[in-house]
Amino acid sequence: MTLSLGLSSFAELPSAVGSPKYARNQLSAGILHIGIGNFHRSHQGVYLNDLLNAGGDPAWAIRGAGVRQPDAQMRQMLSEQDWLYSVVEVDHQNYKAEIIGAMIDFVDVAPKGNAPLVAAMSNPETKIVSLTVTEGGYFVDASTGTFDITHPDIAADIANPAAPNTVFGALLAGLSARRAEGVAAFTVMSCDNLPGNGDVARAAVMEMAKAQDPDLAKWVADNVTFPNGMVDRITPATGPRERDLLLSKFGIQDNFPVFCEPFRQWVLEDKFVNGRPDLESVGVTFTDDIHAFERMKIRLLNGGHAILAYPAALMGIEFVHDAMGNDLIRSYLRKVLRDDVMQHVDPVAGFTPAAYIDSICGRFENPGVADTTARLCHDGSNRQPKFIIPSIRDGLKAGHVPKGLALSSALWCQYCKGVTDAGHVIADNDPDWTNLQSAARRASDDPMAWLSQDDIYSDLAHDAGFVAAFSVAFESLDANGTEATLQSYLS
Repeated sequence: MTLSLGLSSFAELPSAVGSPKYARNQLSAGILHIGIGNFHRSHQGVYLNDLLNAGGDPAWAIRGAGVRQPDAQMRQMLSEQDWLYSVVEVDHQNYKAEIIGAMIDFVDVAPKGNAPLVAAMSNPETKIVSLTVTEGGYFVDASTGTFDITHPDIAADIANPAAPNTVFGALLAGLSARRAEGVAAFTVMSCDNLPGNGDVARAAVMEMAKAQDPDLAKWVADNVTFPNGMVDRITPATGPRERDLLLSKFGIQDNFPVFCEPFRQWVLEDKFVNGRPDLESVGVTFTDDIHAFERMKIRLLNGGHAILAYPAALMGIEFVHDAMGNDLIRSYLRKVLRDDVMQHVDPVAGFTPAAYIDSICGRFENPGVADTTARLCHDGSNRQPKFIIPSIRDGLKAGHVPKGLALSSALWCQYCKGVTDAGHVIADNDPDWTNLQSAARRASDDPMAWLSQDDIYSDLAHDAGFVAAFSVAFESLDANGTEATLQSYLS
């Protein structure tokens, strides 16, 4: 029997499927979340569902929101099932399904001006606005590491603050409305994979506020908090495979289910200006030492994803678990993390860097998640400066040329040529794909054509040791291919 997900089908859910134990009609949305993608739904949505199931305060449900056209598609799909969705934890061949009910509404996605979103932010019920807008959604100039106030989209919002089209313009409009109405400010909580994600979000809002209205900027500085946080759960994209698996194993028809690994982690600074849910009761860690946690996760896990993904894609390997089953790639990943990254990461509660490497390698090997190398290769122009470049720079400062990371950069360059080792075309996989592809192809004659991308490499293009290591690695990839180059590095 096929069961279409929705409130009317609750009584017919299979006994093996978890479902909300709370009365959803008694919930109110204290959290407005912008960016209802798979990661948010497998992470923050699950934590809040656990809290509500444990009898937590019903004022901390979620209202979804978005500023992009895909958000409108997600809204439509979830509205058809009363904002419910399935999360399936996959541990190798074991599947555990649960229906998540922590989201109770989704703001209309306006094509321009975001008036419904600003109105929802102005609602006194909203006490936290959280974000998953991707690493590239923060308008950071990679060459300076600072907010790019000159970006055309940002400049347009500053010039027309009443009808913002960016998430940060909308945040500022919502805060401005609350100030005018005498309503207490909300907390802005970033849940994106960025070092100092709260600080980055604060810089964006504050720079826009200063350009618009210095008095508003002072009010934001005095009244709004931006906690830093580290988030972690491997969550691949949803496709026909995931929908079919949910249907075949549990008999549930869900427009947009989420499949993920069992592991999850959330570490936060306790800086909430207008209250917060009791997240520590469901496993969230609150700490003043957030940067040690985020450095370990971003450098080793997110960096590790990039290190293994590009050689795997060039070798025609589709899935991450299959890449980990390849002796060359697995050995390459471990060697680079051990030799070039681990020494720049401090221990945290529960993990030494070496133990964390063992943990993430085990997670990468989980075949049930079926994460793809294409997903991990996506958006390298935004991810490399955050996940890989900092470790290169730290190694050089310490007097060590990180040859493994130089090879990783060369593999990314080779990937951006757009052809696998077997000659198959690689589809566009970056917002800046055209420019990356041009630079990568020119690098065959002159490696500096790649390294001279100042928004990515900046001063590294002037470091003789790194330039030499990159050039040797790239020339080997061009002449000998990925497999032989990895073998040479490992030997």
